[in-house]
Amino acid sequence: MLGFVGEELARLYPTRTWGRPDDQERFGAGICHHDGESLAAELGQVLDASVLYRQGGEDEYCDFIEVLCIGREPSVAQMRYFGAPVPGDVASQPLRELYLRVCLSSMSRMAAVQQVAVHLDREGDDLVVREHPRPGVYDAPLLQRFQRLVATLPAYDIVNVDFGEISAPPDGYDPGDYAELYGGAPHVANYLFYPQPTNTHTQTLLA
Repeated sequence: MLGFVGEELARLYPTRTWGRPDDQERFGAGICHHDGESLAAELGQVLDASVLYRQGGEDEYCDFIEVLCIGREPSVAQMRYFGAPVPGDVASQPLRELYLRVCLSSMSRMAAVQQVAVHLDREGDDLVVREHPRPGVYDAPLLQRFQRLVATLPAYDIVNVDFGEISAPPDGYDPGDYAELYGGAPHVANYLFYPQPTNTHTQTLLA
């Protein structure tokens, strides 16, 4: 796996500089929307879970599959990303959910999975969503689904990459202006999936 990651980094970043991938090398080389949607549909059956596919942002090199492992429907992910209605009892019973988030690289046939705790609370007149991702999968209630998820990826010609192995800066690469934008040095994950640190906590207000 590490050899594959190293080869892909060298192919995608011939200048060895973060933020400057080779457009010709990455074009059409990753996981397309059709494959991502098909994988999400199969994972819903294989994992017996609520599964959502969503496209990444303009500054991200990946799309995402959100697998709800602990929680209920409508999930907070459905509310945040797809506008599902908020249950009326949120004020008296805040929501606490746990997900497996699958990151599907748009530059290479690789995926990485991390666990994400998601909280929804009412604070005065506001509904606040807080996401707490971790660089990998650690909690016991998620491990069985995680193993089945990883076993599904080879059928789609997707290599699973362990987040723990890509959560450090790559040797010999130039961080570019990463420190000015995000602080610190970019990890391997930031070259292949998305720019923000893998344990970035976010807070969002729901309309």
